[in-house]
Amino acid sequence: MTDKKIKLLVISGPTGSGKSDLAVRIAEQIGGEIVNADSMQIYRGMDIGTAKPLAEERARVPHHLLDIVSPDLNFTASDFRREAAAAIADIDRRGMRAIVVGGTGLYIRALLEGLVDSPTGDPELRLQFAEVPGEELLRRLFLVDPETASRLHPNDRVRIIRALEVFSQTGRPISAFRTEHAFSGTYYDTLKFAIKVERQELYRRIDHRVEQMLRDGLVEEVRSLLASGFTLEMKAMRSIGYKEISAYLAGEIALNEAVDLIKRDTRRYAKRQMTWFSKENDIYWLEYPETFANILAHVIEFFA
Repeated sequence: MTDKKIKLLVISGPTGSGKSDLAVRIAEQIGGEIVNADSMQIYRGMDIGTAKPLAEERARVPHHLLDIVSPDLNFTASDFRREAAAAIADIDRRGMRAIVVGGTGLYIRALLEGLVDSPTGDPELRLQFAEVPGEELLRRLFLVDPETASRLHPNDRVRIIRALEVFSQTGRPISAFRTEHAFSGTYYDTLKFAIKVERQELYRRIDHRVEQMLRDGLVEEVRSLLASGFTLEMKAMRSIGYKEISAYLAGEIALNEAVDLIKRDTRRYAKRQMTWFSKENDIYWLEYPETFANILAHVIEFFA
């Protein structure tokens, strides 16, 4: 046994920022393999709407955790942590360098910091909290768990209620569970990058990407999934792009309306991603492709 940590490069950032392209270019230079950390790209048959890496990119560099489950199955952050850890260990065992790439912040946090082993939900408690204003909920949380409360906004009702729920059930703050069960740094020596893009430019890229998805056959992809028996009752099919095109195919909205909704919701999702990653520790924000040479030099030095 050895306590030597696996060196791990993590590339994150909002959708449309160029993460996949940067990862492939770096991987080609350092003998790297890519581990997907996008919660939608794990699903088989959902290629166009998830902006999955192209066959040409996959031919250039080995990719892991793409197309591993059917859209009717629920894949959790815990599942990702297990599968990603196994892939990274295998990559390291073969003398290659692992590069985790994706915009699902919860997946990346689960891999690097672990998951909270706290009690399951209590529907009655959640019902009691449901009508309480966010500011009051946060005030209550500050009284019992100031560490968690200081990281939350009054609008983040889901996390506030979850923290209050855990304290009500156990008499202990959820931050205590995090401290006990996190394993940050135990397995990995991590270098984390996030791609910085000016907001209007990012939104322009998103609009262009959505239009390209339509040209590439997004409507046909969704039609095929529906014909195969996958429905909006399934979590994967309620994701951005798939739910709007499903509504169009059901005659509920026009195609141009569906496209506008996809663009709007993708922009909102990108904004949430930027907020998430801006709160993460030890992330180097960088511009790409302008600074690629500097990025590569930093990565080579890290893996040396």
